[in-house]
Amino acid sequence: MAVIINDTCINCGACIDECPVEAIVDEDDNPTGEDIYYVYPDKCVECVEHHDEPACATACPTEGCINWSGKVDGMPFIESIGDDKRDGSVPCVE
Repeated sequence: MAVIINDTCINCGACIDECPVEAIVDEDDNPTGEDIYYVYPDKCVECVEHHDEPACATACPTEGCINWSGKVDGMPFIESIGDDKRDGSVPCVE
C-alpha cells in the first residue's frame, strides 16, 4: 500500500486537495465501505518526485491519521522508510 488513512480520519478533505496523483477518494467512494477517506495503493507514489514527504499527511489536521504501509510492486516509494515502519501504525508525519 504506500500510505493508509486510519479510522481517526475526520473527512475534512485536506488530503485530497494535496495529492499530486489523485490517489485519495472520500468516504463515498471508499471501496472498503468504511466512513473514512481511502488511498488507492496502486496510485499512491508517496509523493516521490513531488514533495519531500507525503503531502496528504502534511496537510492532515489529525495527528497520526495517515500512516506508512507496505510497498506496492512497481510503485515509487521513499527508500529511507524501512519495512519495520510499514505496518500501518507509524505516522508519516510526526
